[in-house]
Amino acid sequence: MNACAPAILDWNALDAAARAAALARPASAHDEALRRAVARILAQVRADGDHALHLLTRRYDGCELDALEVGDDEWAAAEAALPAALKAAIGEAHERIALFHRATAPGPVRVETAPGVVCERVPRPIARVGLYVPAGSAPLPSTALMLGVPAQIAGCTGIVLCTPPRARDGRCDEAVLYAARLCGIRRVFKLGGAQAIAAMAYGTASVPRCDKLFGPGNAWVTQAKLQVAAEPQGAAIDMPAGPSEVLAIADDAADARFVAADLLAQAEHGPDSQALLLSPQPALLEAVAGELERRCAALPRAAIARAALANARLIRTASLAQAAEISNAYAPEHLILNVREPRALLERIDAAGSVFLGAWSPESIGDYCSGTNHVLPTWGHARAWSGLSVASFQKQITVQELSADGLRAIGPCAATLARAEALEGHAAAVTLRLAALEAAA
Repeated sequence: MNACAPAILDWNALDAAARAAALARPASAHDEALRRAVARILAQVRADGDHALHLLTRRYDGCELDALEVGDDEWAAAEAALPAALKAAIGEAHERIALFHRATAPGPVRVETAPGVVCERVPRPIARVGLYVPAGSAPLPSTALMLGVPAQIAGCTGIVLCTPPRARDGRCDEAVLYAARLCGIRRVFKLGGAQAIAAMAYGTASVPRCDKLFGPGNAWVTQAKLQVAAEPQGAAIDMPAGPSEVLAIADDAADARFVAADLLAQAEHGPDSQALLLSPQPALLEAVAGELERRCAALPRAAIARAALANARLIRTASLAQAAEISNAYAPEHLILNVREPRALLERIDAAGSVFLGAWSPESIGDYCSGTNHVLPTWGHARAWSGLSVASFQKQITVQELSADGLRAIGPCAATLARAEALEGHAAAVTLRLAALEAAA
């Protein structure tokens, strides 16, 4: 078989076990050895604070830091170093991301559920949030925008960002810093991996403790987030997440070059990324396989993409409807509907992080500048979780206010239900007031 292209599978020729294997994700964040290693890092940072952060940065990032926090000179140098075209592109993306997130931000709600009974829901920002921006083999200024814009719109006042330093000079990527500053972020720390998550979750002398952590990362980051979120006093997290993934559904109208390019765009993220293609068209599947081989070899990150394509699947389905069913079972982070009538097929989709409709909607656009957020649930969590939004950075507080007439109207209902649950104290809190109203009348 081709070095890059995966084998073509016929879904309707597979038994249940083979179907499960075809949709299986690569093992990573759930490995027991990884769990133990991450737990040790978390414990080390919790016990030794900044000292542990310096040691772990030397070990894992290969650099000695004079200071953990980005200084004024580094901010200035980063802005001066960036080409004008890149600054303009970051600014352009920022505008569209802000436009979409402002439009979709939750607002206050006020409803009179009975005469004299007013119920409200009011959004409040999470006070202290920690943002993680990966920078392993490829720094991600786009992630700084995807995290920073909704945090800023939500009104979070204590925003901390961690991103790994470069081994050669111990500095952060200039584009990440520029994007962070554009989002109003003033505190950035040169920290990566599980140690960055520990620092933001527990706090150290330098790094403020955060209430909730956000952002994608490798298996170490993912596992660290899961562990701190499981602790009674640990920080909350945005969502369970893992390596990047895409599922494409295509018909005979699709251009095989476009489909292969979309699959490779995810494959080059990392060796544990996954790309799937579902189609009822055998000729298209064969053509995509050929394009994957040709295009993969030409990529600068060909070795990474080739490793990721070992986890890829090209699957022949009986119909587009069956492809939609399989997609819902897989619940992809990114779903591309490269078909003749994408909106008709969208009606069948109920589990996906973000959907891209038609031949002219590459997933890469969503990664950078369409306006939607690219921090999305992976590992099938799209069955129950949504992508990042302004609401992710807020708490929704409910409020109720009753007038005397309102209590008279609905108080007996509450008292009856309380007694049915054998909670006489609950009932008394209502009936005492009703008695006082009756006496006053």
